[in-house]
Amino acid sequence: MSSLVVKSPGMLTTIQDLGRPGYGPIGVSPAGAADPVALRLANLLVGNQPGAAALEMTLVGGIFVFPNGGAFALTGANMSATLNGDSIDLWTTYIAPSGAELSLGPTKDYARSYLALSGGIEVPLFLGSASTHLLSNTGGYEGRALRKGDVLQLGTMPPKITPKHVSPSALFALKPRKILRVTDGPQADQFSVDARNAFTRQIFRVTEHSDRLGLRLEAPPIPTPSPATMTTEAVSLGAIQITPSGQAILLGVDQQTTGGYPKIANVIGVDLHRVGQLRPRVEIRFERTSFAVARALWIEQERLLNNPSQLFV
Repeated sequence: MSSLVVKSPGMLTTIQDLGRPGYGPIGVSPAGAADPVALRLANLLVGNQPGAAALEMTLVGGIFVFPNGGAFALTGANMSATLNGDSIDLWTTYIAPSGAELSLGPTKDYARSYLALSGGIEVPLFLGSASTHLLSNTGGYEGRALRKGDVLQLGTMPPKITPKHVSPSALFALKPRKILRVTDGPQADQFSVDARNAFTRQIFRVTEHSDRLGLRLEAPPIPTPSPATMTTEAVSLGAIQITPSGQAILLGVDQQTTGGYPKIANVIGVDLHRVGQLRPRVEIRFERTSFAVARALWIEQERLLNNPSQLFV
């Protein structure tokens, strides 16, 4: 059986797939890749199912050894990857020879890079998913981030791997953006007109106190409804809560399943993967759109992601 040896784990490297949605009513976060589009594309490049387990690296990548070789692909943030010392590209299939060393460094642009390995990573599933949820120590590799010396077992490679690249047109359509589109949140009508206008007019800065649970955003305070808290209720991925201090929190994939702050807006589906690539100190804005437009954009994106002739060259 093929394997991958962790020589250095980087800043924060975990095993992720497409998560375990649907368990919010029993208090279980979805987890999964913060940028599910990058994960899906990485898997497709190496002949895996789109939701196979892969590695998610945050801000600084790791160093990995292929004892028996294998096919792999990197997507997402540019971490200046090299294979046996030679620079390699993102969004491309590679075949590593036996003993090869893959090395990544600090990101040059976005927050997260994904390493998919042909055959996928084999770990016990929790509620049907291999995704790591660090707060509950569940899923992934012993419920934790990877450490030096960990050995990951890989599944069986397909008999034939056809090297390919993600097309420039697909990358353009799916690229990260700093203007995130939103629909009104459940409590939007409780905010004043001035508050709602301020929300879409001003610039927010992602603070260092951000992680997979959510992004804390810094900006002039948004006037809050009175009272500024409410009865705890279910919250969704991409919800934007306004705290009593007027600051915004954008909920991520490791989100809590309930919350007691009013939600002024929610990031639309096609921009959720872009949230996963926002790193500290980046400045962003929000743009209000309709549910009809959000749905149409989602359908368009899914058509692209399920059309190999458009995705790859």
